[in-house]
Amino acid sequence: MPQIQLTPAERKVFRADAHHLDPVVMIGGDGLTPAVVKETEAALNAHGLIKIRVLGDDRAAREAMFAQLADQLNAAPIQHIGKLLILWRPQPEKVKEHDEDRKAGPRDFKILKYSSRGGQRPEVKTVRVLGNQRLAAGGQIKRAKPKQKSVKKGRHD
Repeated sequence: MPQIQLTPAERKVFRADAHHLDPVVMIGGDGLTPAVVKETEAALNAHGLIKIRVLGDDRAAREAMFAQLADQLNAAPIQHIGKLLILWRPQPEKVKEHDEDRKAGPRDFKILKYSSRGGQRPEVKTVRVLGNQRLAAGGQIKRAKPKQKSVKKGRHD
C-alpha cells in the first residue's frame, strides 16, 4: 500500500501535536515482528498520531523499520528523531449503534442552595437523577407518574 503524502506544513503541525505524546509502541531487540505491526495498527486506529520507541542502536535498521511500518500500515511518516518514530494515519469513522431499548442513564446535577442571610457562601449539593425522575425548580427530585390507563379501554363489554 502506498504511504500518505503530506505537505511540509501538515507535517510540521503533526510534529507539534506529537511533541507531548508518550510512546505507545516499543520495538525491542527482535525488530519488526508481526505482533509489533499488529499493536501499531491498533494504536493507529485508536489514536491516529502515535510515537514508537525503538530500542536498537542501529540507525539504518530504525530507518528501514520506519519506512516499512509506514508502507505496510498505509501511514504517513512524520518524524524520525533518535530512537523515536512518529506515524500518522487518519482515524476510521466510528459506527455508533443506536439501541432502541436503551433508556436515559443517571445524570448528576449540582444544586446551589443560597442562605437566607446574605454574605454566606451557597451550599453546593450534588444530586443524581435517574431516568424516570426529573429535577423540580426547588431542587427536589420528582418521580415520573405512571401513565394513566383509559377506563373505557380496560372495560370488556
